[in-house]
Amino acid sequence: MTDAAVTRPADDEGDKGEMDGGRPAPLDRRVYGVAAAVFALLMAFSARYGLHRDELYFLDCARHLQASYVDQPVLAPLLARVSLELFGVSATGLRLFPALAAAGTVVVGALTAREFGGARRPQLLAAVATATMPVLLGSAHIANTTSYETLAWAAIALVVVRIGRTGDTRWWLAAGALVGVGAEFNHLAAIFGAVLLAAVLLGPARRTAADRRLLWGALIAVVPVLPDLWWQSRHGWAMFEMTRALNAEHGGPGNIVTWVVGQLGMSCLAMIVVWVAGLRFLWRSKRPLWRCLALAYGVLFVLFAVTTGAQVYYLAGLYVCLLAAGAVVLDGTLYAGRERLRGLVLGTAVSTAVSAVIVLPVLPPSDVAWTYGISPISGETQGWPRLVGTVRQVWTGLPAERRAHAVIFAADYGEAGAVNELGRGTGLPTAVGSQNTDWWWGPGDAHATTVVAIAPGPRYLPGYEARLRRYFRDVREVATLSDPGGAPNIERGGHVYVCEGPRRAWGEIWPELRMYA
Repeated sequence: MTDAAVTRPADDEGDKGEMDGGRPAPLDRRVYGVAAAVFALLMAFSARYGLHRDELYFLDCARHLQASYVDQPVLAPLLARVSLELFGVSATGLRLFPALAAAGTVVVGALTAREFGGARRPQLLAAVATATMPVLLGSAHIANTTSYETLAWAAIALVVVRIGRTGDTRWWLAAGALVGVGAEFNHLAAIFGAVLLAAVLLGPARRTAADRRLLWGALIAVVPVLPDLWWQSRHGWAMFEMTRALNAEHGGPGNIVTWVVGQLGMSCLAMIVVWVAGLRFLWRSKRPLWRCLALAYGVLFVLFAVTTGAQVYYLAGLYVCLLAAGAVVLDGTLYAGRERLRGLVLGTAVSTAVSAVIVLPVLPPSDVAWTYGISPISGETQGWPRLVGTVRQVWTGLPAERRAHAVIFAADYGEAGAVNELGRGTGLPTAVGSQNTDWWWGPGDAHATTVVAIAPGPRYLPGYEARLRRYFRDVREVATLSDPGGAPNIERGGHVYVCEGPRRAWGEIWPELRMYA
């Protein structure tokens, strides 16, 4: 398939893929209907179950707004702060923004097909293919960084495709802005931008696309991340230590197979043939800049497979571009034989329904345990009110004179967030935590003599009681965390301890408790 075949697809109801004068076809209005359907679906399920452990952490971060954090930049916590101001602690309010990001990603997918020369049919197919991505639906159901990252990557790729089609290098300024803003949601956008820049400068695209505007775009990308870099420099470049911890946990040879298989789940199963066709087209393209996208996919595929293999969603945003390219490439083939089209529609419907049950809170809470091994999203939204109630029972059971010199200490950021958000106004003090940015906010009362410690299940954090005994003479297990009938999340089987008799001052112990994961 040549570029000419892609930029001049078969007519669709009188529309041409590329109009006279080199302008692309108008955007199919049905695309907005698909985007609206995704938004409506996500909002309809937004109040099911409860807040995710990441969301509880992000709400905590929102109450501690700063230039950056150990594990993410500032923009996602900033949106969480906006949600707090507008809606209070509300799952629906918090999830409004990722749902909007998902709807925007659907539109970007269709716009990318349009830039590849697609008329109405391939634009609609690209929108549907994007809308049915399990990673899009699952990530946009919760308010962490993934939905925004996916949108940023898809938008960056859209701009690159446009530059490749038009040769208008003024769009590098927009690409740089998108990389910079995307990197302030998640550092992975900066990695994508760096790989793309290297692919342009080191390959044939340098002759047609590398000029002073590319340099200005790169400089623009740096500007939004300067506060992030300033914060990291003042906190021991914590993001690098965090990255090493994540790579140790999720990377290595044992997770390469997990990564490879996981890529098959980025789109719905019926759409795998579409993005594979899109990748093949980009790699064989005669437009050097389009080929850079395929090269970036290959480099990042290998990089992430080796370093963070179990984090299979890291490439999610690039699949939007691949699906758009494949939608244009396969347009004539699909409509030449109605049986192929019917098979794709049926396969998409079935595989989307199955994946929605796994990544969205469709089932009753008691029936989601089997989905946890495939996607832990639903499981990690359960059990938090019960945990807070257990901690409150332990806390109020302490004599008043001991509570006066006590702190609640959480090993996991979800636990700290649950106490601080769901326990707010119930008489519980602000919890302190040892994980990620929680640790940087300090130990609370540095002279505390009683510590109520919360720890997740031993599968997630083995040997925690023994660790506590290194710092306290008296460690008593007083409660077990459970959520009967729910998913086997990381809190199940965890414990609450009352720790007394610190061997050193609590403030002196604190530096040894930091944990990045």
